[in-house]
Amino acid sequence: MRSNLIIDPSNDKFKDECGVFGVYVNKPMDVASMTYYGLYALQHRGQESAGIAVANGETIDIHKGMGLITEAFSKESLEKLKGNAAIGHVRYSTSGDTRIENAQPLLSQTRLGSIAMAHNGTLVNAEVIRELLEDGGHVFHTSIDSEVIANLIARAAKKGIERAIFDAIQAVRGSFAMVILTEDKLIGVRDPHGIRPLCLGKMEEGYVLSSESCALDAIGAELVRDIDPGEIIVIDNNGVKSFKYSENTQCQTCAFEYIYFARPDSTIDGLDVHDSRVKAGEQLFREHKIEADLVVAVPDSGIPSAIGYSKASGVPYDTGFVKNRYVGRTFITPSQEIREKAVAVKLNPLKANVNGKRVILIDDSIVRGTTSRHLVESLRRAGAKEVHFLVASPIVKFPCYFGIDTPYRSELIGAKKSIEEIREAIGSDSLGYLSMEGMYSCFKKDCGYCVGCFNGIYPVATPIEGAK
Repeated sequence: MRSNLIIDPSNDKFKDECGVFGVYVNKPMDVASMTYYGLYALQHRGQESAGIAVANGETIDIHKGMGLITEAFSKESLEKLKGNAAIGHVRYSTSGDTRIENAQPLLSQTRLGSIAMAHNGTLVNAEVIRELLEDGGHVFHTSIDSEVIANLIARAAKKGIERAIFDAIQAVRGSFAMVILTEDKLIGVRDPHGIRPLCLGKMEEGYVLSSESCALDAIGAELVRDIDPGEIIVIDNNGVKSFKYSENTQCQTCAFEYIYFARPDSTIDGLDVHDSRVKAGEQLFREHKIEADLVVAVPDSGIPSAIGYSKASGVPYDTGFVKNRYVGRTFITPSQEIREKAVAVKLNPLKANVNGKRVILIDDSIVRGTTSRHLVESLRRAGAKEVHFLVASPIVKFPCYFGIDTPYRSELIGAKKSIEEIREAIGSDSLGYLSMEGMYSCFKKDCGYCVGCFNGIYPVATPIEGAK
């Protein structure tokens, strides 16, 4: 019986969180377009909605739209946004519904004037604070936890923006990389554990804040450094000012940034993403030596690890799947009748390469296992003699509470089954995962990482999982 799932690796992945971007320049420039191209480079972090807010020293104008950045903005909408500072956001909903009201940045009117904010991450105590604010008479306009932070800042605005932000983030727990725009300042904030990434860039005309360094390259800015955990950066006409709001900090970057989320041309907390993925493939060979004719990858995030495995093992690497790059987010889901014919819409095996071969298939992770089974089946139908499945990360056993849309634990195949049971479920001849020690060997030695999805130990106390 053929599987009824379209071959689409994204069906079996943790869903990306969000991306934030900000720019401040000291002379007239088209900051809206700069932010647009920055967000375009961060599109992989969220495809649900996009927004840009621009400040001109006196007011803040904003435009938001649903869909990809190219769908949410037109040339005309960008031309209306004039100023010398801007922030932008691409969203994948980890909290709140899919609707325009929940698109960011959020714009608030305070005693200090207009303030816009864009947030990547998730607050674990957002509901508690929301209830307290509602009990005090506050009305919320969205269902996202970012509005909780915006309201805490607005409530303390009479103390001045820096103090208001300082007080607001003392009250929240969880993960956050934020960019905040006042009428004359651009501000960046990173949570005390640095779970979500945020970096500072510089160009001749000013400064840039971004979730990933690849977006700096998109507008010709140079990476200065990563924002430290527990740090607030204030950029205005006087330049850059930094201060710590938390002394009890330890960098614990989300391990999945390196495994899957971040673009390979980014550097996060001093670690080159592509390099870490290649090293993971090399380490996979040390832990799982398999006799085979060919190494192939699940595109695109599995490619660097497959190259690493090939390099270390001497087994040739080649293309195993052809990817259709033109299937957009509005792709119409086929009927059950069509699905049963196992239509390979996004990935199709390259029969000329795999036919008659013993194939090692490498992916960055397995979440539910459904797509993995389909990929193995498709390689066998294309003539592969053997299919050995290797995973360039440890077994995912627990949900994430810090800005990644993960399934309930009951839906995670690694939480319910042994490795042998997973192998049987996906139908491969063998199955191997990268060990925790192996994963750490691919990372920087002097940094910490959030690995809660692998071992259930989180940097911040999480909500009770209950039925999850």
